[in-house]
Amino acid sequence: QVQLVESGGGLVQPGGSLRLSCATSGSIFSIIAMGWYRQAPGKQRELVAANTAGGSTNYADSVKGRFTISRDNAKNTMYLQMNSLKPEDTAVYYCNAFPHPFASWGQGTQVTVSS
Repeated sequence: QVQLVESGGGLVQPGGSLRLSCATSGSIFSIIAMGWYRQAPGKQRELVAANTAGGSTNYADSVKGRFTISRDNAKNTMYLQMNSLKPEDTAVYYCNAFPHPFASWGQGTQVTVSS
């Protein structure tokens, strides 16, 4: 079973930046597509960004130009650099496989954008 551990969230002012990390267990990470998802209070979980093992990426329209997804296959770790944060980015952020997430999710990391 793959373990997913997200970290790097916090409280930041609008316009600020955060870098999220997703540490995974197992060697499968290097051969599958992975994504960052988020869930805001009262809303469904949504895909924020995804990348393939080969490095192709795609982003939700709401974060294009502000967020950058990357991965280090040698470290089984994925990152999400978030710049120009907005209050509407406030959510719990999760990582998981894409487009078919594993049944088990990590605990997520809370991102709060507020002045």
